[in-house]
Amino acid sequence: MDALTPHAGFWAMIANATPTVIFVLCLLASMSLGCWSIIFVKLFTLTSARKDTFRDYNRFQEADSLRSAMRALGESRQSPAFFVGRMAFEELMRMEQADIDPAEKGHVAMDNIRRVLRQGVSQELAKLSKSLPFLATCANATPFIGLFGTVWGIMHSFHTIGLMQSAALAAVAPGISEALVATAIGLAVAIPAVLAYNFFLGYVQSIEGELVNFAGAFLNRIQREVSWAPQETRSPREAPVRRGSSYSSERI
Repeated sequence: MDALTPHAGFWAMIANATPTVIFVLCLLASMSLGCWSIIFVKLFTLTSARKDTFRDYNRFQEADSLRSAMRALGESRQSPAFFVGRMAFEELMRMEQADIDPAEKGHVAMDNIRRVLRQGVSQELAKLSKSLPFLATCANATPFIGLFGTVWGIMHSFHTIGLMQSAALAAVAPGISEALVATAIGLAVAIPAVLAYNFFLGYVQSIEGELVNFAGAFLNRIQREVSWAPQETRSPREAPVRRGSSYSSERI
């Protein structure tokens, strides 16, 4: 009977657990492994993405022209700002070559580029947020999975009491101990998952703000530098834009 007491240690309790509780513990262990894998990967990727986005936004703002700004973005091709800028720049080149009435070309182009920028930001945020729902699922589900193991273990303990016709603590303590281990492990999985999810969600929101600022800066540059941009969007105090400027031959 000594081998079944709580003093026998954690692994002894696991060895004497019911198959259902063992299954619950294995499930929690696999979810914990998945959570920690995501945490380490996201900690690196989101930190790098936020740093790259902030740096490239400043580079874009400091550049003398759209042409030089795109060259600066091309120096860091893993940056979310690079992918958003490339999509918008490619749309700008397509619109410049499109056979559209010059009176309407500027308005159509600006609308298209706005949609492309919005789409690019959405795609980058979706990539950065990938796997975060798994953390949220683990944070919400693992306490209840552990509780299920606890309830099942306690039920097994009461069944043991009925078979042994004894309510002595030594008879039921092993089952109750292994049951409580399931709840403890469920909480141990859930707590890091919820903390990491909230932390990474703040990172993604920070990157989203920088990408939105970048998209606005991109539109402002087009309106200042591209000859066929809508005239009414420019301030009367701005200097006239040189005619004949073209970006269609440029490559990112």
